[in-house]
Formats: sequence, C-alpha cells, structure tokens
Amino acid sequence: MWGRKWRTGRVWLLDANIDVRVCELLAELGIQSRSAESLGWKRLSNGRLVAAAVAGGFSCLLTRDQLFHESAARTLILFPEFAIIVLQLPQGKRSRYLAQFREAWEREPIIPARGRAIRWPRNAE
Repeated sequence: MWGRKWRTGRVWLLDANIDVRVCELLAELGIQSRSAESLGWKRLSNGRLVAAAVAGGFSCLLTRDQLFHESAARTLILFPEFAIIVLQLPQGKRSRYLAQFREAWEREPIIPARGRAIRWPRNAE
C-alpha cells in the first residue's frame, strides 16, 4: 500500500510545529504541501493562520497543536471548505517520527474532511 499515490488536487499546509521534512514525505505520496514557516506565517494565531491558508489556496492544515482541535469549531464556521488535521503521533527523533508517520499512513491515510477538525491517526499509540 505504501507505493500508492494519493492525489488531492489541493495543497496542504504544515503548521510551524510540524517537521518540515514531512513536506518531503507527503510529496512522495503525491501531495503538495508547504510549511507555515517557509511562508513567514510561523507567528500567526490559529484563526489568522487558517484565514491566510484559505486565502493562499490551501485545503487543509496539519498541526500538532491539540488545542487547535478545540478552537477549530469557531474557525471552521468561517471557512467551511477548509479541513484541520491534528497529528497525534508522539514527538521523537526526526527519523523515528518520519518512520512512524509512514507506518501510520500505511494503516490509515489522511483523508481531510471539509469543515471538520479530525485527529490522526485515530489509533495513535
């Protein structure tokens, strides 16, 4: 299943708390992504980050910010076409984190849901 490419037609945004090398991993899966840091959006608050992302043509945000999940309801009312994915993988060394991301993807690829904030993977260790 790892070899399968997932096409979204949209670009995903990685919050500043996500390792930028996840962009490379997503590219292997056929998903275009950019990091908030590379765009100079590192210091934007959650709501402003989503507004900037929507204006910039992004379809979803990947974040490790667990509080984003709680505040997402207000933000998604304003931007119902946007999706938020809260990553639940344990933080660790970069190589281990990327390996865990790959393993989790093989079990359960990320499928953004417009207007919703979801936790991924659902069965995080």
